Amino acid sequence: MQEIITQIYGYLYSMWRFRWSALLISWVVALAGWLVVFSLPNQYEANAVVHIDTESIMKPLLEGLAVETDAGDDLQIISRVLLSRETLDSVIRETDLDLQVRDAKTRGNLIESLASTIEIKGGGDRRNKNNIYEISYTGTSAERVYQVVSELVNELIENTLSSSRTDTVMAQEFLDKQIKEFEQRLTVAEEDLAEFKRKNVGFMPDEKGGYYQRLQAESQELDNTRSSLKLAQRRFKELNKQLKGESPLIDNSSFGAGSAIKLRKYREELESLLSQYTEQHPDVLALRAKIADLRDGNIGDDTDVVPTGSSDSVEFNPVYQELKVELNKAGVEIETLKIELEEQMASVEKLKESIDFIPAVEAQLAKLNRGYEVTRSRYLDLVERRESAHLAQMAGQSGSDVSFRIIEPPIVPAQPTGPNRFLYLVGVLFVALATGVGWSLLRYLLRPTYQSMQQLRSDIGLPILGAVSLYLTPEHIKNRRIQLVTFVLAAIMLFGLFGGVLIYKDKGTAVAEAIIAWSSVRL
Repeated sequence: MQEIITQIYGYLYSMWRFRWSALLISWVVALAGWLVVFSLPNQYEANAVVHIDTESIMKPLLEGLAVETDAGDDLQIISRVLLSRETLDSVIRETDLDLQVRDAKTRGNLIESLASTIEIKGGGDRRNKNNIYEISYTGTSAERVYQVVSELVNELIENTLSSSRTDTVMAQEFLDKQIKEFEQRLTVAEEDLAEFKRKNVGFMPDEKGGYYQRLQAESQELDNTRSSLKLAQRRFKELNKQLKGESPLIDNSSFGAGSAIKLRKYREELESLLSQYTEQHPDVLALRAKIADLRDGNIGDDTDVVPTGSSDSVEFNPVYQELKVELNKAGVEIETLKIELEEQMASVEKLKESIDFIPAVEAQLAKLNRGYEVTRSRYLDLVERRESAHLAQMAGQSGSDVSFRIIEPPIVPAQPTGPNRFLYLVGVLFVALATGVGWSLLRYLLRPTYQSMQQLRSDIGLPILGAVSLYLTPEHIKNRRIQLVTFVLAAIMLFGLFGGVLIYKDKGTAVAEAIIAWSSVRL
C-alpha cells in the first residue's frame, strides 16, 4: 500500500512541473468551449394537442367486410399524411421557409429536415384507444416553429374534412359494386341449385331427413310391421282355435241364457289376456278351465243356469258368430300387413341399393345449399348497408361522423427549450480541466522525472549510492511562493469566470447571437 501511495505521489509531483502549460491549456479550452456553447442557437418547441376521430362512416358500413385497423394504424396514417412531401411543401410555402430555397436540392434537404424534426405522438393502443395526438416541432425561431405547427394542424383539418366529405360516396360506390357482384353470384347459385334438384328428383332429402335417417326410419317401420304381422297371425290362430271349439247352435236344454252370456264374457276376457300373455300364463290357464267347465255343464253354483226342460229348443250361438266376425277381421288385417310388409321391404332394399349414389347427391346438395345461403346472406347484408349509407347521406350525417377538436392550440414559445447551456458549460469546464491534466501527464510520460531514490531505484533496477539535496536560498523560496500564489489565483480566476458564465449565460447568448447576426449581414 505504501508503494502505491509513493508511486501516486511521484506522478503528481512530476506532473506539477508542467502546471503552467496545463493551466494555460485549460484556460484556452474553457474559453473556446464556452464561446461555442454561447454561439449555439436557441431551440424553441411548439406543440398542439388535438383529438381526432379517425373512424369515418366507412367503418360502421363495412364492419365485418374488411379488416379493422387499430390505433397504431391510425397514428401511422396520420403521420404519413402530415409528413408527406406534398404537405411539407405546402407548409414551407405558407411559413415563408422557401425564401432561403435556391434550387430543388435545397428544397429537398429542407423537406427532409422538417420531416425529421416534426414529431407526432399519441393514439393509445387497441384496448385504450383515445385518439388524442400531439404534434410538435423544434426550431431556432419561436415565431417560425409556431407557424409550422399551426400549418400542420390546418393541413390535418383540411385533409380530415376532405376525407369525411368523400367517405359516404366511396362507401356507396363500393357497396354498389359488391352488391352487383354478389347478385350475379346469387343468380348463378340459384340456377345451379334448381338444375341439380331437377336432375336428382327422388334422391334428395325430404321431411324425414337424409339418406341414413330415411333408411333407419324405414327399417324401424319394417320391424314394427313384422311385429304387428306376428301378433295378428297369432291372434288369427287363437280365434280359429276358439272357433273350432264352439258350436254354431246352442241347445237351451243344456244351457240357460245366463250360461251363454257368461261363456261369452269369459271368451272376451280370454281374448284380452291372450293379447298380453302367452298360453302358459296362469290367468289364461285358469280362464280356459272355467270355459271348459261351463261348456261341459259343470256350472257349480251358477244361479243363472236354468234348465228349460225342452229338448227341441235350439238357437244360433252368439259367441260363435262374434268369433267368426273377429276371425274375418284378423284375416283381412294379416293380408294388409303382408302387403305393407312387402312394400316396406322393397323400399328398404331400394335404399340399400342406392347407398353409393344418394349420399353423394345429398353431399352435393348440402354444398350447393351452403354456398347459396352464404351468398344470399352476404347479398342481403350488403343491400341493408347500402340503405344505411343512403339514409346517412340524406340525413347529412357524413360530416358529423368525424370529430375534430383542438385541445391545446399552438402558441409562440416564450422560453427556449434548448440547448441545456448549464449542462454544456459545466461539461466544458470538466473537459478543460481534464485536458490540462492529460497534457501534464503526457509531458511526464515523455520526459519522466523522479522525486525520490525509491522511485528511481524501482525504475532502473540498480542500487543508489546517494543523493544530493536541493538547496534553496531565501530568494528562491520567495519566488516559489509567488509562483504558487499566482497559479492559485489563475485557477481561482478560471473558476470565477466559470461562475460568471453560469450567471450571465443568457446575456452571453444574446451577445453571441447579435455578433453572429452582424457577421452574417456583413458577409
